Amino acid sequence: MRRENQSSMSKFQLLGIPIEPEQQGLYFALFLGMYLTTVLGNLLIILLIRLDPRLHTPMYLFLSHLALTDVSFSSVTVPKMLMNMKTQDQSIPYAGCLTQTYFFIFFGCTDNFLLVVMAYDRYVAICHPLHYTIIMREELCLCLLAGSWLLSCAYALTHTLLLAQLSFCADNIVPHFFCDLDALLKLSCSDTSLSELIIFTAGAAVVIFPLSGILVSYGRIGFSLLMVRSTKRLCKALSTCGSHLSVVSLFYGTMMAVYLSSSSGQSQDKDIIASMMYTVVTPMLNPFIYSLRNRDMTLALGILFRNIHIFVK
Repeated sequence: MRRENQSSMSKFQLLGIPIEPEQQGLYFALFLGMYLTTVLGNLLIILLIRLDPRLHTPMYLFLSHLALTDVSFSSVTVPKMLMNMKTQDQSIPYAGCLTQTYFFIFFGCTDNFLLVVMAYDRYVAICHPLHYTIIMREELCLCLLAGSWLLSCAYALTHTLLLAQLSFCADNIVPHFFCDLDALLKLSCSDTSLSELIIFTAGAAVVIFPLSGILVSYGRIGFSLLMVRSTKRLCKALSTCGSHLSVVSLFYGTMMAVYLSSSSGQSQDKDIIASMMYTVVTPMLNPFIYSLRNRDMTLALGILFRNIHIFVK
């Protein structure tokens, strides 16, 4: 297939969300509200961590990066989806589609790495409390964060560069509400074996290794708690790990739902709904999980509101 087929593909058509025309306005308001909640909630977490000196610890440093990743991850797809619903124009330029694919993979992968970094931080805090400040020193924290961002960037860039080399023929309809990598590979009339190989190897490693790290960390935490059998220590562990475990369950649960809906050959509508949970609902719920289940965040939020009230008076 000649190269000009790729350059002649100036834009793609997104099928969007399977919604009846008379329900467009209702769902537009719903998704807009969810997106604004995601942005405001995650930015509030970043602001609280920045303003409260008590939150200047490795745990909350990682949480601030997770909040930044969540709001960025949601911003990759939701604003474009809302604009398409409002204008009824489902087209996206070729360059814009590649850009969206890159940042979708980049922020999704960064989320994945940050969760395992946070699990390791909780493992050190509970199993090695006396050596926590020595182990989780600033240099290690910065290296863990830099590694998460750089590895995600390299992984996303690899897929995007391979995608840019593919040729696309007459069919330019993407059966999704964003430029999903798997959907784009199915549209290509080039050999996609290399891209598929990377998805099954590096892609699997990007998911399996972090998940294994999380399971090992919490396995060690559980074993440590069983050995001590202290109610006070158990309550403290649950208070510090409960929020992270909830986010991990939500993240990998929705990711598994997307995978199962795609691999089982279900309808495109069900695949889109599963992806909505992963890209829209999860980033929105994370701020509520950390603010409602975390005492330090609740106290910092209360102090912020009191200061605002005093300032307004």
